[in-house]
Parts: sequence; C-alpha cells; structure tokens
Amino acid sequence: MSGVVIGLDVGTTSVKAVAFAVGSTWRYPAARDCPPGPAQDTELLRTAVLGALAECAAACAGREVLAVSVSTAMHGLLALDSGRLPLTPLLTWADGRAAAQAQRLLESGEAEAVRRVSGAPMHPMTPLAKLLWFRENEPGLWARARWWAGLKELVLLHLTGTLATELSSASGTGLLDVNRRDWNPAALRLAGVRSEQLPAVLPTTATLQLSADAARATGLPQGTPVVAGAADGPLGNLGTSATAPGVASLSLGTSGAVRLLRPGPFADPEGRLFSYALTDAAWVVGGALSNGGGLARWAGEVFAADRAPDPRREADLLELAARVPPGCDGLVMLPYLLPERAPLWRPDLTGAFLGITARHTRAHFVRAALEAAATRLAEIVTDLDRVHPVQTVLLTGGAFRSPLWQEVVTTAIDRPAVLASATDGTALGAAALALHALGLAPDLAAAPTAFPPDAFTL
Repeated sequence: MSGVVIGLDVGTTSVKAVAFAVGSTWRYPAARDCPPGPAQDTELLRTAVLGALAECAAACAGREVLAVSVSTAMHGLLALDSGRLPLTPLLTWADGRAAAQAQRLLESGEAEAVRRVSGAPMHPMTPLAKLLWFRENEPGLWARARWWAGLKELVLLHLTGTLATELSSASGTGLLDVNRRDWNPAALRLAGVRSEQLPAVLPTTATLQLSADAARATGLPQGTPVVAGAADGPLGNLGTSATAPGVASLSLGTSGAVRLLRPGPFADPEGRLFSYALTDAAWVVGGALSNGGGLARWAGEVFAADRAPDPRREADLLELAARVPPGCDGLVMLPYLLPERAPLWRPDLTGAFLGITARHTRAHFVRAALEAAATRLAEIVTDLDRVHPVQTVLLTGGAFRSPLWQEVVTTAIDRPAVLASATDGTALGAAALALHALGLAPDLAAAPTAFPPDAFTL
C-alpha cells in the first residue's frame, strides 16, 4: 500500500491540513489561523480550508493522494438560505447566547429527556439550544433560513458541493436519536425545525468526491475521495491510539477533554459524561472543559500586562509559575471564565480566587489557574472509571509543550501517562479513518499503524 492521505483538521482557532504518506514517516503539515471567538466568519473559514489544502497538495506533488478526510470541531451552528449561502456567522461552542434557553430546558426536564436519547448534555453551546434562541430572538432570520448546519456541513459543502453531516458531528447536537442513527423527531419538535431543514446524517466512513470548484482552488484532482470523517474529539482518540479498554485520551489546547472509547453509545445515568460517535460501532464517552489550556493565555494577558504580547510571554510566565510549590501556598482558583461544560455542565458558574494572602505573587495566580484546570480534568478521569477503570492516559495537545502543564496534569490524574510527542493526532485520526473507509485498513484500531507512531512514556 502506498500513497498519501490528507487529514484536514478544522478547529475553532486554526485549520491544519496534514499529508501522511502510508507506511512512511514522511508527512507535511500546512496551517492557517482562524480568528478565535464565539462567532466565526464563514468566508475566512472557507479561505483557510482551501488555502491549507492547496499548500498541502503542492507538497504532495508526485505522490498519489488517496483521499482527504475531514475532522471538525463540534457544536457549531449557522443558518443557510435556499441557495445554501450563509445567513449568519458560524456560532462556535464558545457562543453562550442560548444560556436562558438551555436553563429553561434543564428546569423543565426536557433537556434530560433529550440527553437520554442523544447522549449530549444540555449547554448553551448545544445546537438545540441555539436553535431555540434564533426562533425566539430572530424571527425574520428564522423565516428566511432554509437549512441549519454546522462546521462539518460547511466544510463538506465547500469541498464537495454536498450538504451533509455525519454521525459523529450529529451526535453532539442534542438532535440525534443515537439508536436510530438519525434525527430525533421529539428533539426537532422541541427546536421547531423540520427534518428537511437539516442535512442527511451519513456514516463517518461515507466517501464523497472533490468538486470541480474545490479542485481548481486546491490543485487536487477533481473526484478525489473526500471521507466525511468525524468530530475532532473522537478522531483524537483514534489518532493517539487511545482505543483499547482502559486507555483514555486527554487533550489540552484552548479547551480540554478526556475521552474513552467503547462499543456503542452510552447514556450516563449521572449526566456528567457525553457520548459521541467515532463510527457506527465505536463511540467515545467523556467530558470537555471550556476552561482548559486557554487559562494560561488569559493569565498572560492579565498577570503579564506589563509585557507586550510576544511568542515568549506565556512561556516565560509558565517558567516563573513553575518555581511556585504545588498547592500554590493555599491559593485556589475556581476556573469558570467561560460557560463551563464537564463535569458539572453549569454555564452559570463564574470564576474566583480563594485564599489570597500578601505572600501570593503573580506566579502563584498563574499556577493556581493551571492546577484548577488539572483538577477538573482529574474529575472527568474519575467519572470515566464508572464506564471502565482508566488504567492509562494518553496526553495530547499544544499545552503539553510546557513542562509545567505536564507536571500539574499528571500529578492531578494520578495515573500512568504517555505523552504523544506528535502534534497532529486529530489529523492523523482523520487519515486513519480514511484508510478504514477505503477498505485499506479493515481493523479500525490498527489503522493508525499505517503511519509510524511517535510517542514516549512520561
């Protein structure tokens, strides 16, 4: 087997296209930044996606591109008109405008009924809650909207001309019936939308074709297979080979998450864990923090405002915080700067520092922020023990370039940990899923071994 697979990883702060040569260590990453925020410009996203793919395709000259496989961030929502043109920006998971709608559903018990069918806890980020916000606050736009879609649908539309989603992204909307693998009529009635206003739910292994327009923009051959792919979290598990029983994947970037693979969906009786698809037969259970590695960036803006922003500011501040002893001399942070998700799913919580004394310096405040995020991640690991005892945790994400982040997280989770030194785990998961979809790797769990692994034990 030879050739190249491109894993396209579209997140909330960047787009990365990574070419992986099958059976070889050769790879080529191309990245484009996206302005972060609760609402993203769809044209900037389109430009970033096509630009990253074009650069990646140029680097693959002379190699056969077997497929492009798509990973996207979850929980986005936008409206499209009858011509499939955007009527709104893409509202990301960080958009909290639907807080009142989510709270109303929680208080009425309707959120719990939906969660038992969908596996997705209710939160302002949930597309179901966002739909209610639009229906109640934007009646004119609501009437003009022909389609409601998310980030995956937008990317597939730009690449293939087809408006469709896949099981993994759909499983995070609150609108899916996980047993039927299709939209839940009760949730649609609650949201006030018709099934015809939502894209078809394809398997994550479904294969479409690159359109003529996308071929011209990227330099890839028209008709190149485009695998629908999955959401970024489940693909992160696959890309880091966190697929065996008892092996959890812990990712830490702007946000953070811990996930464990299991066969089939799971409805947490305590309502603390989500359940999202990787394939029809493989699902992840876990929890995600809104307030993860981004706390370090916030700390740099607040506690190092005397320094102009530069690539070293955050790193220097973390080095300073590393001199503070664990426990921060009694300083504790409640890290709820953004509407929090797991494990409490309480978007109304706000942050605070407790135990402040005159001996506490800015280094203490920075370390307290990191320890707060690590404590929340450890709570999710403990929750996962109810699904399957967590024996090993694989660590991924840009935050772990910092030795301090490694220290505080591994101390908090108190489990054997393996640090994946590659930074392209999600894109690698997308590429591995493509091999599985094309029939070139029948064993999904073994698919990443087509690309040499790169990990070491802490």
